Amino acid sequence: MYEIAIIGAGPAGASAALFAAKAGKKTLLIDNDKGMTRRGWYENYYGIAEIGGPELVETGHKQAVKFGAELVADQAVNLTAKGEGFVIESESGAAYEAKHVILATGVLTDLAAKAGVETKDGTEPRIKTVVAVNAEGKTNIAGIWAAGTVAGVSVHAIITAGDGAKVAINIISELNGARYVDHDLLKA
Repeated sequence: MYEIAIIGAGPAGASAALFAAKAGKKTLLIDNDKGMTRRGWYENYYGIAEIGGPELVETGHKQAVKFGAELVADQAVNLTAKGEGFVIESESGAAYEAKHVILATGVLTDLAAKAGVETKDGTEPRIKTVVAVNAEGKTNIAGIWAAGTVAGVSVHAIITAGDGAKVAINIISELNGARYVDHDLLKA
């Protein structure tokens, strides 16, 4: 069983997976390769002069995998509670079990709604519906979290990436029983 599974591997999902895996949590990242980030050009992403969406997404995937996240190319089609966690069923017929699930599905809320997660009207232009979350990223179902555009934050990639990191840190903190902080230092 994975400790944390993330559905959606754009900036929010990959950032969450990077933090979760780097913290030593058994992490799954499911990517359907249909995210809107791949179609963008970014000149407003801190620390990067300019980058195309495909390269930004691939870099995020590589970072998450570097720290131990398992990246699966598939489409999650069902999410149900089971025991102390959840089962994620995929289009290919595979099933994955996880204690915590982060929905980072961009503009798509159908999987969340099918799982019984509450949604609400979106506030961003062209984003009609989002998942209802609290400040930590928790949904109405314990163990299901949401991050990024689907959680109602600004659609800007850098903001969704930060939201994914925030939600992962909150889950890691809950799993550890103490606030988690990840700071690397320059090597002398």
